[in-house]
Formats: sequence, C-alpha cells, structure tokens
Amino acid sequence: MGRGRVVLQRIENKINRQVTFSKRRNGLLKKAYELSVLCDAEVCLIIFSSRGKLFEFGSNGSITKTIERYRRCCYASRENNDPDHDRQIGHEEYAKLKTKYESLMDSQRHLLGEDLGLLSIKELQNLEKMLEGTLSQARQRKGQMMFKQMEELKKKEHDLEETNKQLTSKLEELEECVRVIEASWDSGTVAGNNNLGMHLSQPNQIQPQSQSTLPMGFHEFVPQEGATTITRNIGNSRSGHPQGWLV
Repeated sequence: MGRGRVVLQRIENKINRQVTFSKRRNGLLKKAYELSVLCDAEVCLIIFSSRGKLFEFGSNGSITKTIERYRRCCYASRENNDPDHDRQIGHEEYAKLKTKYESLMDSQRHLLGEDLGLLSIKELQNLEKMLEGTLSQARQRKGQMMFKQMEELKKKEHDLEETNKQLTSKLEELEECVRVIEASWDSGTVAGNNNLGMHLSQPNQIQPQSQSTLPMGFHEFVPQEGATTITRNIGNSRSGHPQGWLV
C-alpha cells in the first residue's frame, strides 16, 4: 500500500504537531543545504517555531549578507516605481546610523561603569569578559612596548660604553704624550744647568779676546828710545824750539 495523502491543515494534537515540525524543519534545512551545494546558489532560510524559537540557515555562513543583498535588490526594484525612493532610503539610513550611535554610546557608558543598573546578569557577564579581554590586550601591548624600550636602552648603553672606551684610550694616549714632552723638557733643563756649572767652575780656561779695538781711558805713553830722539830732532828742525819740547 502507498502512503496516504496528508491533509494540509493545522494539527490539533500538540505532540504530533511538535514532531511534525521537527521532521519538516530538518527536511527543509537539508533541502536548502542541498540546493546551495548542487546549484551554487545563495540560500537563506529563517524559521520561527510556535514558541518563538529561531532556526536559520545561510549558505554563506551568515544570513546577514544575504538579507542585505535582498534589501538592496528590493530598493533597486522600488527605485523605478517610487519617486520618493531616495528620500526613503535616506530616512532608513539615518535611522540605522542613529540606532548604531545610541548603541555605541550605551556601550561606552557601560565600559566607564555608568548605567549598569539597567543591565541583566548575562549582559554584565559579557561586559566583564569584554573588559578582561581589553585589559589583557592592554597589558600585553604594554609589555611589548616596555621590552622594546629596554632593548633600545641596552643598545644605547652598549654604544655609550664603546664611546667611553674610545675616549679613555685617546685620553691615555694624550697623557703619555704629555709625559714624554715633560720628560724631554726636564732632560734639556738638566743638561743646560750642567753646562752652565761646568763653565762657572773653570773660569781660567776662557781664552781672552784679542784687543782689536781702541782702548778707552788714559794710558801712559812710553815711547821707545830711538823714536824719541828722532821726534825731538824733527821738532827742533822745523819749529826752532829747543829740544825737549815734544815729549
């Protein structure tokens, strides 16, 4: 015997209705998955049970992109028929941005510890997890920056040590040059003092210079005997004075 035809009407029995919903739901989700794989189609499926429970399927992993694509297609189709389409889109975008802004402001106040009385336990737990994650990331980033600064300081310290060694070596070379110069000066001074002492200790060895210049002062002239006689004779013969006038 074949399977009987199912009458399409609401199932009155609650248990049978729940079982049928589960079976048909799973079959529908399976068919949606097969359609997306076999035909390379973008499929989005949303199901709400009679109790308000949500069941969804998206071929892209999330139905959000598919819904946004659906909205763009709907807006594009309305644009040709509705002259006020741009205005409507503007109002919708404004409403979205306003809602997003208010949500961000609420999140900021919650992060600052404000308006926490309106949050439920689950929301407070989520906020605590988010703060812990943020604090962990901040500490990790702080540690990385401090480690980087320490490495830079170590490098600067090494460079300064090398510079200090070079300067110390140059200073030692300069000090050695100064000592050599001072030693040469001291040896030259000692040699000069020794020579001066030797000259002072031997005054008789100094040879007198020849008197090639005219002596100054009064010196007694002692003529020779022959010269005196000749001079007297010449004087007497010329001037007629008696002998003995020219001495």
